[in-house]
Amino acid sequence: MAIMQRADLQFADTYTWTAYKDDDPKITGEPDSTLFNRKEGCQVLAAINRFLVKYKFRQKTSGQKVERLIKKHLPIALKSQKHVEDWLVANWEEYD
Repeated sequence: MAIMQRADLQFADTYTWTAYKDDDPKITGEPDSTLFNRKEGCQVLAAINRFLVKYKFRQKTSGQKVERLIKKHLPIALKSQKHVEDWLVANWEEYD
């Protein structure tokens, strides 16, 4: 079960919300070279929930921190899901 839902996002109204098939690599599986669209709510929400599960976070506040890092600090040059996750891990302590 996902920790974060659309209603938990701080910036939900700023994203576009595209419907994806349940097996679409943009919202499933391990982060890989699949392009990440930081303006697409479904992709952001999926990335947040994958990160929370993988690194054993259980609080919605942690998910909201992931969202803030993506929205406000993630370098624009990072395009793949894997690069986004690696950046989040490397910069987790750097930001509140």
